[in-house]
Amino acid sequence: MYNFNYHRAGSLAEAESALAAAEDGALMAGGQTLLPTLKQRLASPSDVIDIGAIPELANIESAGGAVTVGAGTRHADVAGSAAVASAIPALAALAELIGDPQVRNMGTIGGSIANADPAADYPAAIVGLGATVNTNRRAIAGDDFFQGLFETALDEGEIITSMAFPVPEAAGYAKFPQPASRFAMVGVMVSRGAGGVRVAVTGAGPSVFRVGDMEAALAGNFSAGALDGISVSADGLNADIHGSAEYRAHLVGVMAKRAVQAAGG
Repeated sequence: MYNFNYHRAGSLAEAESALAAAEDGALMAGGQTLLPTLKQRLASPSDVIDIGAIPELANIESAGGAVTVGAGTRHADVAGSAAVASAIPALAALAELIGDPQVRNMGTIGGSIANADPAADYPAAIVGLGATVNTNRRAIAGDDFFQGLFETALDEGEIITSMAFPVPEAAGYAKFPQPASRFAMVGVMVSRGAGGVRVAVTGAGPSVFRVGDMEAALAGNFSAGALDGISVSADGLNADIHGSAEYRAHLVGVMAKRAVQAAGG
């Protein structure tokens, strides 16, 4: 690990100030990605700004047809939230599937989506539920937030503050986890709401993506059987020692059906 200056911000304003003053600053919330990266000397920021204890970033509110989750909210708190479980049970179920208890009690939703790991669970929720990502500067539509492998729409100095999830009529999440890491080899979030049907896939490709053919089929018949015969091309999908691109393409269909069933379809 290289030397760096450590700052523990007590407010969003303090975090913004420290980040602006740093030569090459890095934000840290739960540290589940940044700390291993630093230990392996894969990153050498001049300053680490810890935002994990900022009260205004760790809250959950259900009002006005949406559930708003602060960026500093731990996975375990999303999974155990009565407000989330009541309004969007699929989101609580997704959070419960992340990593292990240690990861869920340290990792944060904002840190997860800012990192944009292609196998993370939350990107499927952001896109699959049509969420809005709020920052200290603007609101970003979930469909526009993830832009590639570990790439997001965030600008330099921009800090995620919360995510607003519209409450769907029905939603379900299904995941095929990699046995060791518990990241998603394939995870699918399916939802039906005022904006129509959404099918978002994580783990299969370099970034989360939607499956238009499945969305069109489910719009007419929201049942697992409606997906019979619909396949996803393996072109461009991830391939590694755990599964080929063709295997992941197959899993997309299987997980999509399970997600629809979880949503009651």
